[in-house]
Amino acid sequence: MLQIAASLDLACKHPMASALVATAKLKGLSLSQPERVVETPGEGVEGYVDGRYVVVGGRHFVEAHRRDKRCSGGWAKPATPAGTSVVHVLVDGEHVGELHFSDRVREGARSVFDTLRGNGVENIVLATGDAEAAARHMASGLGFDRVLSNLTSDQKVLSVLSERKNGAVMMVGDGVNDAPALAAADIGVAMGARGSAASVEAADAVLLLDDLGLLVPVFSIARRTMRIAYQSMIAGIALSVVAMGFAAAGYLDPVAGALLQEAIDLAVVLNALRALSSGRDGN
Repeated sequence: MLQIAASLDLACKHPMASALVATAKLKGLSLSQPERVVETPGEGVEGYVDGRYVVVGGRHFVEAHRRDKRCSGGWAKPATPAGTSVVHVLVDGEHVGELHFSDRVREGARSVFDTLRGNGVENIVLATGDAEAAARHMASGLGFDRVLSNLTSDQKVLSVLSERKNGAVMMVGDGVNDAPALAAADIGVAMGARGSAASVEAADAVLLLDDLGLLVPVFSIARRTMRIAYQSMIAGIALSVVAMGFAAAGYLDPVAGALLQEAIDLAVVLNALRALSSGRDGN
């Protein structure tokens, strides 16, 4: 049995940072170069912009950096649509506003998950650092078995380890906070096109295109490769046993037996090399 744990970013068109920069440029805003930037994976980022101390991240992360933690003002906000993630902004210790992000599900995501189930994946879990409401909104209609939200990087690792009791786990992710979970999984797959260097480094395999659908041919290639490997192994052992039987009965002298064994080994190797082909013949 194989299970998949996936990051929420994999179901979205653009990461939040890219969307924010793109929107700012679209509005003609001038973007200053930040300095002394420190990132807390899965939590937020802090640094200096034009000499002012700026903190951007989730509520708990930003609240810890407030000038007056006893003051609860500035947090009131209008109701946000379902599936919207809220990022708070702090400038010089004061809460100045919020950024609302709405994700879009990748086209064809549901069909990819359905195909993976048809290839033997029995459990698909969404593991994300986003709020529960946003995570469940994005997961609706995609057929996830479980949705885990508000996860830190360490908690993603724990979720991967906890799923191991049900079988081997494949983790698919692309963010910095996904890297430890990718390393902890039996199979770590990083999305290389938009993925961070840390996730690519920690993964066992990298998809060079930002397309979840590539997981489907990966499964097909892996299953065909294993099938050919088992064929070669069984055929090699069976032919060797038969040859040993003829040799034991006196039908093969040592030289002929040695030559026959070399021929068997060559046949097994040639059969195994079929795994390098495209597999269009379906064999």
